[in-house]
Amino acid sequence: MPSSQGLMPCDTKEPSSCPPTPPLRLLTLHDLPHGDGVSARSLQSLFREQQEYLNYFFTNLDYEQMESFVKACLACTGTIVCTGVGKSGFIAQKICQTLVSTGTKALYLSPTDALHGDIGILTAHDLLVCFSKSGGTDELLRLIPYAKAKGAKIVSVASISGCKMETVCDLSINLPLKRELCPFDLAPVTSTVIQMLFGDTVAIALMQAKHLTRDEYAMNHPAGRIGRRLILRVSDVMLSNGDIPIVSADTVVADALSELSSKGCGCVLIAGADLKLQGVFTDGDLRRALQTMGYSGNLMGTRVGDIMTTSPRTVLLSQKAAQAMDDMETSPKVAVLPVLDDQGRVSGLVTLHGLISAGL
Repeated sequence: MPSSQGLMPCDTKEPSSCPPTPPLRLLTLHDLPHGDGVSARSLQSLFREQQEYLNYFFTNLDYEQMESFVKACLACTGTIVCTGVGKSGFIAQKICQTLVSTGTKALYLSPTDALHGDIGILTAHDLLVCFSKSGGTDELLRLIPYAKAKGAKIVSVASISGCKMETVCDLSINLPLKRELCPFDLAPVTSTVIQMLFGDTVAIALMQAKHLTRDEYAMNHPAGRIGRRLILRVSDVMLSNGDIPIVSADTVVADALSELSSKGCGCVLIAGADLKLQGVFTDGDLRRALQTMGYSGNLMGTRVGDIMTTSPRTVLLSQKAAQAMDDMETSPKVAVLPVLDDQGRVSGLVTLHGLISAGL
């Protein structure tokens, strides 16, 4: 029935009374709003302008100041504590994360929270690095005297020469800034970039000075692919004990196939009573035997030792899992490798599927 306002509802049985549903259409670039004056050419000009300001930074950077700062970091027996307000604070936090991940003990301290108890973490062995574009940030200037009272050494990192923060710190670093990319020269979009460049480059300088090894770096990144490749060993990812498909050389093919099928690894290891590896029996060995002997009953009763591969590729128990994966991918490629101890005894079996599952 018509509604109280004289309109027919869309769930009526009269389809002609309902408006047709417009077909769905994918949005294209032309459907998006366009900003006036935005083009590839104007964007290229903007990026080149930013490049000019970064070149100014590199050209005018005082590397003797850099040397003094890096040496102060290396001499620090406590923690490098970075602090800043606003966007400089976010940069300080990021630099701390880079320092820690590359082997330098560091932490971020909020200047506001520091004045309300968190300064308790600061000691006389620490180096407090204050990031500020202007060098006149009130929160930092209030913090510095109390940090000095704790005995910490203070470093000013600013882009304005002769700023107030320089005069009250033990060491001053000037990050040359021509101007911000912002058309009003206000938004800190160039100063923050050079702060990041400064901090991250110093982190690598410290990393090199400390001769951090790949293994030490990996220990700081255990959950990442880099860490897994450098830390995990074959013993961490291999099949072991009852999961290993293993038989003696006197086992007949029929029983070896049963072991192969039940373990689902694509091969069976052949070993003696002393667990010394004698060979492997794979589905490839089975196919070759079928081509030679046919489908006669003799094949199923044949000793597996008579048709096995006698010189299989192997991997040592102590090797890194990543090395095992690289060996598997070397031509001719294989999907499994027997794992041996230093006496040549079977310790396990590593599979390509297992290595991929481990995130390698």
